[in-house]
Amino acid sequence: MSEFLRKLVDDLPTNPKEYPPPAFYFRVDIAGVSDTSFQEVTGIGPEIETEDVIEGGENRFVHRLPKSIRHPKLVLKRGVARMNSQLVNWCRDVLEGDFNKPFVTKEINVKLLNEEGQSFLNWSFSNAFPVHWEVEAFNSTKNDVAIETVEFVYSYSKRES
Repeated sequence: MSEFLRKLVDDLPTNPKEYPPPAFYFRVDIAGVSDTSFQEVTGIGPEIETEDVIEGGENRFVHRLPKSIRHPKLVLKRGVARMNSQLVNWCRDVLEGDFNKPFVTKEINVKLLNEEGQSFLNWSFSNAFPVHWEVEAFNSTKNDVAIETVEFVYSYSKRES
């Protein structure tokens, strides 16, 4: 083995947990909802909003001050579910309920799994509720699965290992 290859092999992590986990092996848990198989999860990642302050007489730069933390919508996609789905019932209660009664918020956990199926990383989203529920376009020229998209807002998120 050449010196280059020996060095490359020696530099590889010996602990499999040090390898980046695959993005396709994940699980979504929603409190009180059992049918939580999803094809795609997006919207994980808070962001700090800033406010620009221009200093009088100083034209070389602008001060950017932290203002607040912004949480994007958590977006979950899956095949269209039947009407007896617990997630469908929750979405219907919130989005079709005409605000007749207070709707229930739930905790959502997104877990990235390692090769043994154990949680490698976990993101928790507190006080979440659906704000948008859509079925993607139907197209007679494609042989695709009918997909529904549910978007959630939440109070705050936390990343854990």
